Amino acid sequence: MKLVQVLGPGCPKCEKLKHNVEEAIVQSGVEATVEKISDINAIVGFGVMTTPALAIDGEVKVVGKVPSAEEIAKLLA
Repeated sequence: MKLVQVLGPGCPKCEKLKHNVEEAIVQSGVEATVEKISDINAIVGFGVMTTPALAIDGEVKVVGKVPSAEEIAKLLA
């Protein structure tokens, strides 16, 4: 099972990213847990200075933009 982490303080873009992640998981059929991280210290701990960001299994994949569900599904594959 994959761990997908959405990093962001809760802005509209962060919420859109979380929605796209959930949609991508359904589309791809991958077993995954989604975790929303809004603590600034935890986000900086990932080395992220621009949100929203997306990490999969602890590795940051996207920073500062909201990828589509299709793009996220490719990252999950």
